[in-house]
Amino acid sequence: MRIWIVNHHADPPDGLATRSFDIARRFVEKGNPTTIFVCAFSHYHLRPVRKLGFRLWRSEDIEGVRMVWIAAPSYRGNDWRRVLNMVTFSVLALLSGALRRERPDIVVGVSVHPLAALSGWLLSRLKGARFFFEVTDLWPQTLIDFGRLRADGRAARAMRSLERFLFRHAERIVMLWRHTDEYVASQGVSPAKILWVPHGVELKRYDDLVPYRGAPARPFKVMYVGAFLASNSVGTILDAAGVLARRGRDDVRFILVGAGVEREGLIERARTEGLANVEFREPVPKREVARVLGEADAFIYVLRDLPLYRFGISLNKLTDYLAAGRPIILFGRSSYDPVRDAQAGISVPPGDPEALADAIFELVALTPEERIEMGERGRRYLLEHHNIPVLSDRLLNVFEKTEA
Repeated sequence: MRIWIVNHHADPPDGLATRSFDIARRFVEKGNPTTIFVCAFSHYHLRPVRKLGFRLWRSEDIEGVRMVWIAAPSYRGNDWRRVLNMVTFSVLALLSGALRRERPDIVVGVSVHPLAALSGWLLSRLKGARFFFEVTDLWPQTLIDFGRLRADGRAARAMRSLERFLFRHAERIVMLWRHTDEYVASQGVSPAKILWVPHGVELKRYDDLVPYRGAPARPFKVMYVGAFLASNSVGTILDAAGVLARRGRDDVRFILVGAGVEREGLIERARTEGLANVEFREPVPKREVARVLGEADAFIYVLRDLPLYRFGISLNKLTDYLAAGRPIILFGRSSYDPVRDAQAGISVPPGDPEALADAIFELVALTPEERIEMGERGRRYLLEHHNIPVLSDRLLNVFEKTEA
C-alpha cells in the first residue's frame, strides 16, 4: 500500500513530536511507501526547521520516509498569524499532493487542527484513496474547555460541523484519546468507527539509557519534560517547589526541560520567587531524550483540571517517562491514567500544590527497591499499550482490510 499522512506538526527523528514518523518508518519497513506532508515552520521551536527558499514545498527522504516540507508563515503566539499559518499549510499541502503523479491507497488526515485533516480528505477524493481521520486534539472542544472559544460561538459551531463531517466521511477514526465513545456518538457517528492508537515509543532509542538504581543519593531529581503551554499546568511545579522551599527541604531538585510560549514567563517567575531548587533546560530531540531522562530519579506531569480529560489523555512525554523506567507523579484528573493503571507511581488530584509536595515526599521516603519496582511496572505497561511496533501493526491490520 502507498500511504500519505497529512500532519501539520509531524517531526523527523531529530525533532520532538515523532509519532507520525515513527509509525511511518514501520510502515516502510513492511513494504508500504509512506509520505508525510508537514509544515516547515515548527510549532514547537517557533522557527523554520527546513529552509525552502522561494519554493512552496520540497521533498526529503529520511530513513525511507518521504517528508514533504510545506511553506507557511511564522508566528509567536495563538493569534491571527497562527491561523494564517494553518490555512496556508492546508492549502499548500492539498496543492502539493494534488500535483504529485503517484496515487496513494490510504490518506490519513491528522487533526492537530481540522483544516489539515480536511486537506487529507480532499486529497483522498482527488486520488481515489481511502480516508482515515486521526484525532490528536478534539477541536473545538479543546478550545472551548480552555476558554478560548464560546461553545455557542460562530467559530465553535463551524469547527464542530467540520469535525462531524470528517467523522462521518472517514472509514475509521484513529483516536489518540482513550474514552471518546460518548463524544463521537454525540456527533451522530457510531463509536464502532473508533480505533484507539495512542502515543507510543520506539524503545530502541532507550538502548543507552542509564540503568535506574532507585535514587539512593540526594538531591532527589524530579524531572519534567514537555511543552510549556497552557494545556500543561507547569506553574504548579513551581508552586510545589515553593512549598518544599518553605518547608526547608533542600534534598529535592526540579529539572524542567522543554519549550513553549509560557517558558520565559515561568523562568521569570522562578527567578522572582527565588526558587533555587528549579532548573530550566532547553528541549532535546527524540534521539537524545533517553540521555536526558537517564538523569532523573522520578518524573512529573501536571495537567489543568478540565472537563476535557473525561475523554482520557494521550501524552507524548508520558510514554517517554514509562519507557525510562522511573517512578512518575501525575498531577491531574483523567478517565485514562496509565500511572494509576500500571502502578508506576503516584497520581495526585489537581488543585492543591501542597498535596503535590506531599506526593513528592512520599516518593522520596520509599526505598530504592520500591522505586525500581514502580519503574519496571511502568515499562511493562508500555510494552503492552504504547509500543510503536504494536501500534503500527494495529493500524496496518485495519488498512489492509477492504472498506466495508
